[in-house]
Amino acid sequence: MAVDRPESTGNGRRESRPPDGNAAPALVLRLSQVDGSMLPLVGGKAANLGGLMAAGLPVPDGFCLTTVAYREAVRTVQDGVLAELARLQAALHPSDPGRSAQLATVAGNVREAIRALPVPPRTAAAVEQAYAAMGGMTPVAVRSSATAEDLPSASFAGQQDTYLNVAGIKAVLDAVRNCWASIWTDRAVAYRAALGIAPDQVALAVVVQRMVDAEAAGVMFTANPLTGRRREAVIDAAPGLGEAVVSGAVNPDHFVVDTGKARVVERKLGDKRVVVRPLPGGGTESREVPGRADSSSLTDEQAVGLAALGLQAERHFGSPQDTEWAIDAGGALWLTQSRPITTLYPIPQSRSAGAGPRLYMCFSLAQGLTRPLTPMGLASLRLIASSVALAAGFPVPDPRQGPPPYAEAAQRIYVDLTTPVRSSVGRRILPRVFDIMEARSAMVVRQVFDDPEFSVTRRTPFGFLRHVLPAAARARVPETALRGLFRPRAALRRLDSFTRRYAEDLELGAGAGPLERLDHAERLLGSRLFAIVPAVLPLPAVGFAMLWLAGRLLGGPDRRQDLEKVLRGLPRNVTTEMDLELWRLASAAKDDRDSRAALESQEPSALAAEFKTGTLPPVLHAGLVRFLERYGQRAVAEIDVGMPRWSDDPTHILGVLANYLRLTDPAMAPDVQFSRAEAEAEAAVQQLVAGARRRGRARALLVGAAFRRARMFAGLREMPKYQLVLGLAEVRKQVALVGAGLAADGRLDSPEDIFFLDFGEARLALQGPEAQGSRNLRELVVDRRAAYASELGRRHIPRALLSDGTEPEVLYAAARGAAGSATLSGSPASAGSVTARARVILDPVGAHLEPGEILVAPSTDPGWTPLFLTAGGLVMEMGGPNSHGAVVAREYGIPAVVGVPEATVRLATGQRITVDGGAGTIVPE
Repeated sequence: MAVDRPESTGNGRRESRPPDGNAAPALVLRLSQVDGSMLPLVGGKAANLGGLMAAGLPVPDGFCLTTVAYREAVRTVQDGVLAELARLQAALHPSDPGRSAQLATVAGNVREAIRALPVPPRTAAAVEQAYAAMGGMTPVAVRSSATAEDLPSASFAGQQDTYLNVAGIKAVLDAVRNCWASIWTDRAVAYRAALGIAPDQVALAVVVQRMVDAEAAGVMFTANPLTGRRREAVIDAAPGLGEAVVSGAVNPDHFVVDTGKARVVERKLGDKRVVVRPLPGGGTESREVPGRADSSSLTDEQAVGLAALGLQAERHFGSPQDTEWAIDAGGALWLTQSRPITTLYPIPQSRSAGAGPRLYMCFSLAQGLTRPLTPMGLASLRLIASSVALAAGFPVPDPRQGPPPYAEAAQRIYVDLTTPVRSSVGRRILPRVFDIMEARSAMVVRQVFDDPEFSVTRRTPFGFLRHVLPAAARARVPETALRGLFRPRAALRRLDSFTRRYAEDLELGAGAGPLERLDHAERLLGSRLFAIVPAVLPLPAVGFAMLWLAGRLLGGPDRRQDLEKVLRGLPRNVTTEMDLELWRLASAAKDDRDSRAALESQEPSALAAEFKTGTLPPVLHAGLVRFLERYGQRAVAEIDVGMPRWSDDPTHILGVLANYLRLTDPAMAPDVQFSRAEAEAEAAVQQLVAGARRRGRARALLVGAAFRRARMFAGLREMPKYQLVLGLAEVRKQVALVGAGLAADGRLDSPEDIFFLDFGEARLALQGPEAQGSRNLRELVVDRRAAYASELGRRHIPRALLSDGTEPEVLYAAARGAAGSATLSGSPASAGSVTARARVILDPVGAHLEPGEILVAPSTDPGWTPLFLTAGGLVMEMGGPNSHGAVVAREYGIPAVVGVPEATVRLATGQRITVDGGAGTIVPE
């Protein structure tokens, strides 16, 4: 027996049907009769083999025993232990520690019941007839072809069986029955259960295919699965049958072929110490042989020929393929399997002009957002991006589609940065921006600069200045910056006045209709929200510029840690103020017996339900109302209008309050820590000014003035996003009201469904079914919800992609860093050292963090920061020294390192680690 590789489905382009037309589905079909439309009947493997044949590619002949035969054979099992498995799977929660064992026990019963069944006479006769037509005792491969193993986001590697070199009808029928049973292996059942696939949703067809007596065989990817490059075929090869390569039993020869230039660009020979050969009369044997690292399984011509076949398969199916192949004794090339490569990240597509390679950077990651965005969230950000481009004087043909550099992939936002990367001005600005936002992205951008395909083509700054200077003048950026520099208190008063008017402008009058609500939402997104950024951002820019100036005036070899102390306990940071307000609510709840008992004894979701019904303890209820009146517009992943706000669902906040009650050391109380940080900052300022005074009174006056402005304005760096989120919350409110009306009218199934439409589709829904034409919005919502749920499980999101699918961070060896070292490295974000247990948290909602534990997260936005109050340290996969998480960590005085590759994978909850926020290292014990 040999373990099969992942099942998948193709998109066969023929319209062929079984010979019996509209009659009952056949038990047996020749592979040449099969196409991609027959997936429920023939399963993924057979559908793809039929597709290869339709494309004229060399595929060994054979037939498919359809799922009709499987369902007939297992009908009695379906009514017995299979039904028991379905009940068990539905009853057990995925986190149940005994779930896997219980599922495995019942799955074993299913397998044994199927193996004990005789192959029904009608099926046996059909198989015997089809096998005889192949030549009697012809050796064949009997391979499972399942219907549920074709999910684009799921790999079902090794979960059904293949039997090689099967000879004789009795052996073929035994292999068929064993294939049927293999769909109920423990691993297959557990995997489908994790994906929510019910037992009655899967069936198995069986492919019986002429064996290729292979001189060499193996696996080929038509795109490079490591780098993502779409025009590189990657081939692993070994002598004999391909099972040695598929099962990992051999160290194969490895080839990389440039399919555009039809040449081998990389060759690495393996030792090939194991070879699998067919035995006379049936079956296979695996033999160890002397190492042959000096001989190649393939010639370069054969490798290029295989790559050409793979490229034909890719073009036929419309996506890169993971294939298996064999070369017979006569040198003929055969494809024996093909499926889409499920691990490749989709390539963003922008409307930016210009030929040649493009560079896309992930804006979602730069914002600390790893999860996908809802369709309405993406639609909203497209409008905001268009407003930015229009303000800068760039043409935007359709604001709803976003500006030309805007792109999307896997429901995340990417930006085409090719033009600035190829300009001298862009090369000076981009890395410095990313140094602040996301340090690893800055490293990738700098490496792209060395790629000759991205050489500088624009050396003058005039194009940049032509767009930036008029936009800055219209937004009065120079005036705001000068006011902050020379009249700082007047600048703050003007800012307060502006934000009040901004908040008033967000509101929509009472009695508005649904179209007016959509108009208002689009107006806010398209012309109002971004105006807050140039109104606020110059002031924190002045603050950080003054910090830099003070450092220059002070001199010395390294002032970074001294200057970092000045930024602790900053005033006017809305996120810090929010977290401290939440701590005050926790303190009030802790002092109230009923509130404390509720938080300690009940789940946050149950408390949230009580809050909505007004049955929480009075102290807790009143405090939560006050907190949500001020901060209820915030959320985790709050730049997505499709995400519920805390005022919609306070479950997360109630969970954080419960966590705060576990903090018993008064010295570790967040308000105490913040006051201590303020005092340390003021002391650092006095000490640094005193040091400057020794070099002259004028220098000391300048340093003191610079530090005062730095502390006065640097905390405002959180203000632009806070104000944007206020506007996005108003957009969400208006769109949600439209969704509620559509659900009440029966045009949508749920009010939240509107967030899986865009603005144009929402308007169609308001006009009724007659306006929708062939577009069924209900079906569209179902499909988008499924795609969104699938994307939620994606762990790897490239921060950069080239237009051929290459991930620069993977391609450039320097970007991979010391991946083999035990010490993890990133960007220093908040000085200090701490040794404690790590707590890996991927989603802050419902997260449990013990006081003093080191929070290890993929990224953070303001929705995460309540966890910082009890954290002993912070490690983030994303972010730069001045990203949101880094700034808040410094203000709380907790050591932090950001931009740490694969931190959530390489560190484990409970593991003791030492975080050195000054050196930027994490050392596991």
